[in-house]
Amino acid sequence: MDLKKFSPQEISKLPNQPGVYKYFDLSGTIIYIGKAKDLKKRVSSYFTKSANINRKTLKLVSEVKMLEIVIVNSEFDALLLENSLIKEYQPKYNILLKDDKSFPSILITKDRFPKIYSTRQIDKSKGEYFGPYTSVKAMNSVLDLIRKLYKIRTCNLALTKKNVTEKKFKICLEYHLGNCLGPCEGLQKEDNYLEEIEQSKNILKGKIQVVKSYFTEKMNESAVNLAFEEAQKFKEKLDLLDKFQIRSLIVNQRITDTDVFTILTEEDTAFVNYMRIKHGSINLSETVEIKRKLDETEEELLIYAIINLKEKFSSPNKEIFTNLNVETWDNETIITQPKIGDKKKLVDLSIKNLLFYKKEKISRATPKESSQERVLKQLKEDLRLTEIPTHIECFDNSNISGTNPVASMVCFKNAKPSKKDYRHFKIKTVVGPDDFGSMKEIVFRRYSRLKKEGLPFPKLIVIDGGKGQLNAALESLKELELYGQIPIIGIAKRLEELYFPGDQIPIHINKKSESLKLLQFLRDEAHRFAITFHRDLRSKGSLVSELDHLEGIGKVSKEKLLRRFKTIKAIKQASITDLATEIGLSRAQKLKDQFKK
Repeated sequence: MDLKKFSPQEISKLPNQPGVYKYFDLSGTIIYIGKAKDLKKRVSSYFTKSANINRKTLKLVSEVKMLEIVIVNSEFDALLLENSLIKEYQPKYNILLKDDKSFPSILITKDRFPKIYSTRQIDKSKGEYFGPYTSVKAMNSVLDLIRKLYKIRTCNLALTKKNVTEKKFKICLEYHLGNCLGPCEGLQKEDNYLEEIEQSKNILKGKIQVVKSYFTEKMNESAVNLAFEEAQKFKEKLDLLDKFQIRSLIVNQRITDTDVFTILTEEDTAFVNYMRIKHGSINLSETVEIKRKLDETEEELLIYAIINLKEKFSSPNKEIFTNLNVETWDNETIITQPKIGDKKKLVDLSIKNLLFYKKEKISRATPKESSQERVLKQLKEDLRLTEIPTHIECFDNSNISGTNPVASMVCFKNAKPSKKDYRHFKIKTVVGPDDFGSMKEIVFRRYSRLKKEGLPFPKLIVIDGGKGQLNAALESLKELELYGQIPIIGIAKRLEELYFPGDQIPIHINKKSESLKLLQFLRDEAHRFAITFHRDLRSKGSLVSELDHLEGIGKVSKEKLLRRFKTIKAIKQASITDLATEIGLSRAQKLKDQFKK
């Protein structure tokens, strides 16, 4: 039906019967497929002017250029056909399950001696499939149980009657390990093997009690016949079944062959959880996400999910528990919304799975904040900075007893030491122990160089000291016309007071705050770096000065001795022979004589 010439009179010609309608765009592509209890009423609702039609539906209608309908016998048939066509054509305006995972199933092959193994490829001609399993771990535990209980072959041999009769095959290691009874050499009867296959099917169907009854009967028969070793083997198999059952989540033995579906909706997304109950145990749970395309109701989304998930997991269950009041679509399926008891607990458990899935999805979508990012954000807040201080530089002086005045600058990037950016300074313009003058000099030297070379400035400067050191650093920033461009604070050692430029009263950060610990780490690292440099200079100075007083020992000889022995103490303890290898016997003797004085 061409909608370019579509008129209300032509809409009236549509049948008042259940069916499926398909909307096409100008290129002839299907853009939407819908079902209807009454085709005429449903289709006409799209093309009547109504304030209730949302923006997405109006956009769909604007693109529709042609319509096709398919009349069916019932609303349920329309539901099944709609689902089938959506999967085939995947129209852009239809909702789709956001789930492209391929779940594994267990296959029992159609061979004369069937094999049992897991696969993700479904080919019904190969045999009977059980599953699919949303948990590979759960599937493997079932396979492991079957292999412990029964002697199922794992080889790929073609065990036809002709091949076995003609002795074409030899028993393998699995036979000698007791995992196979050797049907390849005719050592196991076909009917005995098929009996174990049938018992395996009972386990895969969840009929554990049937298998337990079988083993109990066999155990009692063996005991009556005084075959106690055989009876013990059946007893061990019963124990395996008991342990397997304990690991399953038992709900209520009276609740069996039931599906549970629950839904939580947001603005454009819905989450649906499906749980399958077999013989009182939950043997499958899966959560999917559905994206709203038009103005689908919560009930429509849930029914869509039920149809698709039941088909995907091959569920024959006719009873469904949900958290919505949904009308059933046929006379066989029973949909209820439990209010009390174990059935309500099942629905609540399904909703818990939904909430967990949603929380995990949000957690995966939100990048996890590292501890460094957290600390820097806290520091930005505590110091009222305009941006996160990803690059911090901290300065400290060291001039013990007024000798060898030095200073240090340590650099932290992303709250971690960047040691390649650490710098030492020998004080050049200040005479004597002048902390303020030294601080002014090193801050000026550091940032005049960065300014000259066009290198990036830090996001925060930390000065180890109180108001005096901070003011000295500020003088340098003002001279460089950088004052106000770089945040700067001073940190006093005793009470961990933080000083800001122009503020007479310091502030205090909570002693347990991670941001204060970062500032303390910076301050301590700058202090350590300065002290280490100062000690190295003093050690080197004292070492050289003591050698300078020795007669007959020139600069080259001193360098050789220091390179070999490192310290004055080691030089004094060295033998004349060792010293002679470096500076000659004559100088070595003079050196020893002078050390004895």
